[in-house]
Amino acid sequence: MMLLQLSSAQGPDECCLAVGKALTRLMEEALAQNVALAVVEREAGRHDGAYRSVLVSLDGADEKALSARWCGTVQWICPSPYRPHHARKNWFIGVAAFTPESQALSREIRFESLRSSGPGGQHVNKTDSAVRATHIATGISVKVQSERSQHANKRLATLLIAHRLEQMQDDQRAALKSERRLFHHHIARGNPMRTFKGMAFNAE
Repeated sequence: MMLLQLSSAQGPDECCLAVGKALTRLMEEALAQNVALAVVEREAGRHDGAYRSVLVSLDGADEKALSARWCGTVQWICPSPYRPHHARKNWFIGVAAFTPESQALSREIRFESLRSSGPGGQHVNKTDSAVRATHIATGISVKVQSERSQHANKRLATLLIAHRLEQMQDDQRAALKSERRLFHHHIARGNPMRTFKGMAFNAE
């Protein structure tokens, strides 16, 4: 299991829409490659279907291959749907994979079983597959119910806590701090990993 982040990199609304379209395409590719994808966190943009940032988990034999096809800069070539007379037609977003070390964390985390809540049909509210995980030393806590089994939810919760611990330790890990922060501000616009065109977001 790994985490993949899609970011508008503080770009305009069109970049947020590109994140939403990229998420839809990523979901389609994950389904085709039998990789389980769950949206873990999302920061909505100003328009429907647009996001400033989305964090997803990938789980499956082809998770690394799928991630490798997306990591880097993604270019979307399309006239602005929000500003019809705007001259700019090239929009850029960033995709980055995070695989924090989580193997040794389980003994540092307290897990609680919870009943799943929210939409999801009959399965939800009838099982205790959801978990709340708390990192004892720091108090970092996450609730995960996106997976069907408690074991999978524990794996994702551990990965999320590891990810957040890394964020807390950025000041002591200069290289990781630079990599993660620069990712949001300095997307390489001249060498896109993938390029899409039009409102249909078709691959070029």
